[in-house]
Amino acid sequence: MNRRKFIERTGILSAASLFPLAACTEKDNKDMDKQEMDKPKYKLGYQLFSIRDEMGKDPIATLKALKELGYQDFEHYGYDEEAGTFYGFKAAELKKMLEDMELNISSGHYAFSPFLEKSDDELKRYLDGCIEGSKALGADYITWPWMAPEQRNLEFYKILIDKLNLMGKQIAEAGLGFAYHNHGYEFEDLGGKTAYDMIMNETDPNEVKLQLDMYWLKRSSNFTPQQLIDKQPGRFSMWHIKDMDPETEDYTELGNGSIDYLTFLPDPKSSGLEYYYIEQGGNFTHNSMQSAIDSASYFKKHLQKFL
Repeated sequence: MNRRKFIERTGILSAASLFPLAACTEKDNKDMDKQEMDKPKYKLGYQLFSIRDEMGKDPIATLKALKELGYQDFEHYGYDEEAGTFYGFKAAELKKMLEDMELNISSGHYAFSPFLEKSDDELKRYLDGCIEGSKALGADYITWPWMAPEQRNLEFYKILIDKLNLMGKQIAEAGLGFAYHNHGYEFEDLGGKTAYDMIMNETDPNEVKLQLDMYWLKRSSNFTPQQLIDKQPGRFSMWHIKDMDPETEDYTELGNGSIDYLTFLPDPKSSGLEYYYIEQGGNFTHNSMQSAIDSASYFKKHLQKFL
Protein backbone atom coordinates (compact mmCIF):
# COMPACT_ATOMS: atom_id res chain seq x y z
CA MET A 1 0.00 0.00 0.00
CA ASN A 2 1.43 3.37 -1.00
CA ARG A 3 1.62 6.29 1.34
CA ARG A 4 -1.28 8.18 -0.27
CA LYS A 5 -3.69 5.25 -0.02
CA PHE A 6 -2.60 4.60 3.57
CA ILE A 7 -3.36 8.20 4.58
CA GLU A 8 -6.72 8.17 2.75
CA ARG A 9 -7.76 4.88 4.39
CA THR A 10 -6.62 5.84 7.89
CA GLY A 11 -8.26 9.23 7.45
CA ILE A 12 -11.55 7.58 6.57
CA LEU A 13 -11.24 5.20 9.49
CA SER A 14 -10.41 8.04 11.85
CA ALA A 15 -13.41 10.04 10.68
CA ALA A 16 -15.68 7.02 10.88
CA SER A 17 -14.50 6.28 14.38
CA LEU A 18 -15.76 9.69 15.48
CA PHE A 19 -19.38 9.13 14.41
CA PRO A 20 -20.47 6.99 17.35
CA LEU A 21 -18.68 9.34 19.73
CA ALA A 22 -20.36 12.36 18.16
CA ALA A 23 -23.76 10.69 18.41
CA CYS A 24 -23.09 9.71 21.99
CA THR A 25 -21.95 13.20 22.87
CA GLU A 26 -25.09 14.73 21.36
CA LYS A 27 -27.26 12.33 23.33
CA ASP A 28 -25.29 12.99 26.49
CA ASN A 29 -25.66 16.73 25.96
CA LYS A 30 -29.43 16.37 25.63
CA ASP A 31 -29.53 14.24 28.77
CA MET A 32 -27.41 16.78 30.60
CA ASP A 33 -29.61 19.62 29.40
CA LYS A 34 -32.69 17.78 30.63
CA GLN A 35 -31.06 17.08 33.97
CA GLU A 36 -30.13 20.73 34.25
CA MET A 37 -33.71 21.75 33.44
CA ASP A 38 -35.08 19.28 36.00
CA LYS A 39 -32.60 20.33 38.67
CA PRO A 40 -34.18 22.59 41.31
CA LYS A 41 -33.15 26.22 40.87
CA TYR A 42 -33.65 27.04 44.54
CA LYS A 43 -32.65 25.26 47.72
CA LEU A 44 -35.46 23.55 49.60
CA GLY A 45 -36.10 25.90 52.52
CA TYR A 46 -37.80 25.55 55.89
CA GLN A 47 -38.86 28.17 58.44
CA LEU A 48 -37.50 26.86 61.75
CA PHE A 49 -40.43 28.33 63.72
CA SER A 50 -42.30 25.33 62.29
CA ILE A 51 -40.20 22.99 64.40
CA ARG A 52 -39.43 25.25 67.34
CA ASP A 53 -40.15 22.53 69.93
CA GLU A 54 -37.44 20.24 68.54
CA MET A 55 -35.05 23.14 67.95
CA GLY A 56 -35.49 24.01 71.62
CA LYS A 57 -34.47 20.51 72.67
CA ASP A 58 -31.55 19.77 70.33
CA PRO A 59 -31.03 22.19 67.45
CA ILE A 60 -28.13 20.34 65.83
CA ALA A 61 -29.87 16.95 65.84
CA THR A 62 -32.98 18.66 64.45
CA LEU A 63 -31.06 20.33 61.63
CA LYS A 64 -29.42 17.00 60.76
CA ALA A 65 -32.84 15.34 60.63
CA LEU A 66 -34.18 18.09 58.38
CA LYS A 67 -31.20 17.68 56.08
CA GLU A 68 -32.05 13.98 55.71
CA LEU A 69 -35.47 15.08 54.47
CA GLY A 70 -33.87 17.21 51.75
CA TYR A 71 -34.03 20.63 53.41
CA GLN A 72 -30.93 22.69 52.65
CA ASP A 73 -31.73 26.26 53.62
CA PHE A 74 -33.42 27.76 56.66
CA GLU A 75 -34.99 30.88 58.05
CA HIS A 76 -34.39 31.25 61.77
CA TYR A 77 -36.58 32.60 64.50
CA GLY A 78 -35.18 32.94 67.98
CA TYR A 79 -32.48 35.57 68.27
CA ASP A 80 -31.61 36.18 71.94
CA GLU A 81 -30.61 39.83 72.07
CA GLU A 82 -29.20 39.77 75.62
CA ALA A 83 -27.02 36.71 75.03
CA GLY A 84 -26.37 37.49 71.38
CA THR A 85 -27.18 33.90 70.46
CA PHE A 86 -29.28 31.84 68.06
CA TYR A 87 -30.69 28.62 69.54
CA GLY A 88 -28.12 28.87 72.31
CA PHE A 89 -25.12 29.33 70.01
CA LYS A 90 -23.10 32.36 69.06
CA ALA A 91 -23.65 33.17 65.38
CA ALA A 92 -20.14 32.21 64.26
CA GLU A 93 -20.38 28.91 66.14
CA LEU A 94 -23.73 28.06 64.57
CA LYS A 95 -22.43 29.09 61.14
CA LYS A 96 -19.53 26.63 61.47
CA MET A 97 -21.91 23.82 62.43
CA LEU A 98 -24.12 24.61 59.46
CA GLU A 99 -21.13 24.61 57.11
CA ASP A 100 -20.05 21.23 58.46
CA MET A 101 -23.53 19.91 57.59
CA GLU A 102 -23.53 21.71 54.21
CA LEU A 103 -26.55 23.76 55.26
CA ASN A 104 -27.19 27.48 55.45
CA ILE A 105 -29.47 30.11 56.95
CA SER A 106 -30.47 32.77 54.44
CA SER A 107 -32.95 34.86 56.44
CA GLY A 108 -34.08 35.53 59.97
CA HIS A 109 -37.23 36.74 61.72
CA TYR A 110 -36.50 39.17 64.54
CA ALA A 111 -38.70 40.64 67.29
CA PHE A 112 -39.18 44.13 65.87
CA SER A 113 -42.78 44.71 66.93
CA PRO A 114 -41.96 46.25 70.37
CA PHE A 115 -39.86 48.92 68.66
CA LEU A 116 -42.97 50.47 67.14
CA GLU A 117 -43.38 51.97 70.61
CA LYS A 118 -39.72 52.87 71.14
CA SER A 119 -37.41 55.54 69.81
CA ASP A 120 -35.58 55.31 66.51
CA ASP A 121 -32.28 55.26 68.41
CA GLU A 122 -33.38 52.20 70.39
CA LEU A 123 -34.42 50.47 67.19
CA LYS A 124 -31.11 51.31 65.51
CA ARG A 125 -29.16 49.84 68.42
CA TYR A 126 -31.19 46.63 68.34
CA LEU A 127 -30.83 46.47 64.58
CA ASP A 128 -27.05 46.76 64.90
CA GLY A 129 -27.09 43.46 66.81
CA CYS A 130 -29.34 41.85 64.21
CA ILE A 131 -27.02 42.96 61.44
CA GLU A 132 -23.94 41.70 63.25
CA GLY A 133 -25.58 38.32 63.90
CA SER A 134 -26.88 38.01 60.35
CA LYS A 135 -23.47 38.69 58.87
CA ALA A 136 -21.83 36.15 61.16
CA LEU A 137 -24.46 33.57 60.18
CA GLY A 138 -23.98 34.32 56.49
CA ALA A 139 -27.66 35.25 56.12
CA ASP A 140 -28.64 37.61 53.30
CA TYR A 141 -31.89 38.92 54.77
CA ILE A 142 -33.30 40.39 57.95
CA THR A 143 -37.10 40.10 58.01
CA TRP A 144 -39.86 41.90 59.95
CA PRO A 145 -42.22 39.04 60.86
CA TRP A 146 -45.18 40.25 62.92
CA MET A 147 -47.13 43.01 64.65
CA ALA A 148 -48.82 42.70 68.02
CA PRO A 149 -52.67 42.68 67.89
CA GLU A 150 -52.98 46.02 69.66
CA GLN A 151 -50.75 47.61 67.00
CA ARG A 152 -52.89 46.65 64.03
CA ASN A 153 -54.50 50.01 63.39
CA LEU A 154 -53.92 53.01 61.14
CA GLU A 155 -51.93 54.94 63.75
CA PHE A 156 -49.39 52.17 64.15
CA TYR A 157 -49.27 51.39 60.44
CA LYS A 158 -48.12 54.96 59.84
CA ILE A 159 -45.39 54.45 62.43
CA LEU A 160 -44.54 51.12 60.78
CA ILE A 161 -43.95 52.80 57.42
CA ASP A 162 -41.42 55.20 58.93
CA LYS A 163 -39.67 52.39 60.81
CA LEU A 164 -39.47 50.17 57.73
CA ASN A 165 -37.87 52.94 55.67
CA LEU A 166 -35.40 53.72 58.45
CA MET A 167 -34.50 50.03 58.85
CA GLY A 168 -34.25 49.41 55.13
CA LYS A 169 -31.69 52.19 54.78
CA GLN A 170 -29.61 51.02 57.75
CA ILE A 171 -29.63 47.39 56.59
CA ALA A 172 -28.84 48.29 52.97
CA GLU A 173 -25.88 50.36 54.12
CA ALA A 174 -24.64 47.25 55.94
CA GLY A 175 -24.82 45.25 52.71
CA LEU A 176 -27.80 43.08 53.64
CA GLY A 177 -31.39 42.78 52.42
CA PHE A 178 -34.51 43.66 54.39
CA ALA A 179 -38.05 42.34 53.90
CA TYR A 180 -41.52 42.60 55.43
CA HIS A 181 -43.48 39.40 56.05
CA ASN A 182 -47.27 39.64 55.76
CA HIS A 183 -50.02 37.99 57.74
CA GLY A 184 -53.72 38.59 57.15
CA TYR A 185 -54.33 41.80 59.08
CA GLU A 186 -52.47 43.87 56.47
CA PHE A 187 -55.31 43.19 54.01
CA GLU A 188 -58.11 44.52 56.23
CA ASP A 189 -59.90 47.60 54.90
CA LEU A 190 -58.82 50.92 56.42
CA GLY A 191 -61.33 53.12 54.65
CA GLY A 192 -60.49 52.44 51.03
CA LYS A 193 -56.94 51.20 51.48
CA THR A 194 -55.10 48.50 53.39
CA ALA A 195 -51.92 48.39 55.40
CA TYR A 196 -50.40 46.33 52.61
CA ASP A 197 -51.21 49.13 50.15
CA MET A 198 -49.36 51.50 52.45
CA ILE A 199 -46.34 49.20 52.74
CA MET A 200 -46.14 48.68 48.98
CA ASN A 201 -46.66 52.33 48.06
CA GLU A 202 -44.98 54.24 50.88
CA THR A 203 -41.78 52.28 51.50
CA ASP A 204 -38.68 52.26 49.32
CA PRO A 205 -38.97 49.21 47.01
CA ASN A 206 -35.20 49.04 46.69
CA GLU A 207 -34.59 48.83 50.42
CA VAL A 208 -37.78 47.19 51.72
CA LYS A 209 -38.49 43.91 49.94
CA LEU A 210 -41.53 41.73 50.56
CA GLN A 211 -41.71 38.20 51.91
CA LEU A 212 -44.96 36.83 50.54
CA ASP A 213 -46.84 34.45 52.84
CA MET A 214 -49.18 32.70 50.44
CA TYR A 215 -51.32 31.06 53.11
CA TRP A 216 -52.22 34.40 54.65
CA LEU A 217 -52.79 35.96 51.26
CA LYS A 218 -55.23 33.19 50.35
CA ARG A 219 -57.02 33.34 53.69
CA SER A 220 -57.30 37.11 53.94
CA SER A 221 -57.68 38.52 50.43
CA ASN A 222 -59.02 37.91 46.95
CA PHE A 223 -55.60 38.36 45.38
CA THR A 224 -53.58 35.60 43.84
CA PRO A 225 -49.83 35.81 44.46
CA GLN A 226 -49.24 36.64 40.79
CA GLN A 227 -51.73 39.51 40.86
CA LEU A 228 -49.88 40.99 43.82
CA ILE A 229 -46.50 40.47 42.18
CA ASP A 230 -47.70 42.10 38.96
CA LYS A 231 -48.26 45.32 40.92
CA GLN A 232 -44.54 45.53 41.76
CA PRO A 233 -42.51 42.92 39.85
CA GLY A 234 -39.16 41.98 41.30
CA ARG A 235 -39.94 43.08 44.85
CA PHE A 236 -41.12 39.76 46.30
CA SER A 237 -37.73 38.27 47.10
CA MET A 238 -38.93 35.51 49.45
CA TRP A 239 -41.98 33.25 49.79
CA HIS A 240 -43.60 31.30 52.61
CA ILE A 241 -45.44 28.22 51.40
CA LYS A 242 -47.93 26.49 53.70
CA ASP A 243 -51.33 24.89 53.35
CA MET A 244 -54.75 25.67 54.85
CA ASP A 245 -57.06 23.20 56.57
CA PRO A 246 -60.26 23.10 54.47
CA GLU A 247 -62.53 23.13 57.54
CA THR A 248 -60.80 25.22 60.22
CA GLU A 249 -58.64 27.36 57.89
CA ASP A 250 -55.78 26.70 60.31
CA TYR A 251 -52.34 25.57 59.13
CA THR A 252 -51.85 22.05 57.86
CA GLU A 253 -49.25 19.98 56.05
CA LEU A 254 -48.73 20.60 52.33
CA GLY A 255 -51.15 18.45 50.37
CA ASN A 256 -53.62 18.14 53.24
CA GLY A 257 -55.24 21.50 52.70
CA SER A 258 -57.34 23.56 50.34
CA ILE A 259 -54.67 25.63 48.56
CA ASP A 260 -54.03 24.30 45.06
CA TYR A 261 -50.42 25.32 44.69
CA LEU A 262 -50.27 23.81 41.21
CA THR A 263 -52.24 26.89 40.11
CA PHE A 264 -51.53 29.25 43.04
CA LEU A 265 -47.74 29.36 42.80
CA PRO A 266 -46.63 32.53 40.96
CA ASP A 267 -43.80 32.98 38.50
CA PRO A 268 -40.53 33.09 40.49
CA LYS A 269 -38.77 35.21 37.88
CA SER A 270 -41.28 38.07 37.88
CA SER A 271 -41.43 37.78 41.66
CA GLY A 272 -37.71 38.40 42.00
CA LEU A 273 -37.58 35.24 44.11
CA GLU A 274 -34.33 34.46 45.91
CA TYR A 275 -35.48 32.10 48.68
CA TYR A 276 -38.61 30.22 49.68
CA TYR A 277 -39.46 28.43 52.92
CA ILE A 278 -42.04 25.78 53.66
CA GLU A 279 -43.71 26.62 56.95
CA GLN A 280 -46.29 25.27 59.36
CA GLY A 281 -46.74 27.29 62.51
CA GLY A 282 -48.88 24.74 64.35
CA ASN A 283 -51.91 22.45 64.08
CA PHE A 284 -49.71 19.44 63.34
CA THR A 285 -51.54 16.26 62.37
CA HIS A 286 -49.06 14.22 64.41
CA ASN A 287 -46.07 16.31 65.52
CA SER A 288 -43.75 18.98 64.15
CA MET A 289 -41.16 16.56 62.75
CA GLN A 290 -43.75 14.41 60.99
CA SER A 291 -45.20 17.56 59.46
CA ALA A 292 -41.75 18.48 58.14
CA ILE A 293 -41.53 14.97 56.67
CA ASP A 294 -44.97 15.06 55.06
CA SER A 295 -44.63 18.57 53.63
CA ALA A 296 -41.20 17.80 52.16
CA SER A 297 -42.52 14.63 50.55
CA TYR A 298 -45.48 16.41 48.95
CA PHE A 299 -43.39 19.39 47.84
CA LYS A 300 -40.69 17.29 46.19
CA LYS A 301 -43.26 15.17 44.39
CA HIS A 302 -45.59 17.91 43.16
CA LEU A 303 -44.10 21.41 43.42
CA GLN A 304 -40.31 21.39 43.38
CA LYS A 305 -40.25 21.01 39.62
CA PHE A 306 -41.51 24.59 39.38
CA LEU A 307 -38.70 25.93 41.52
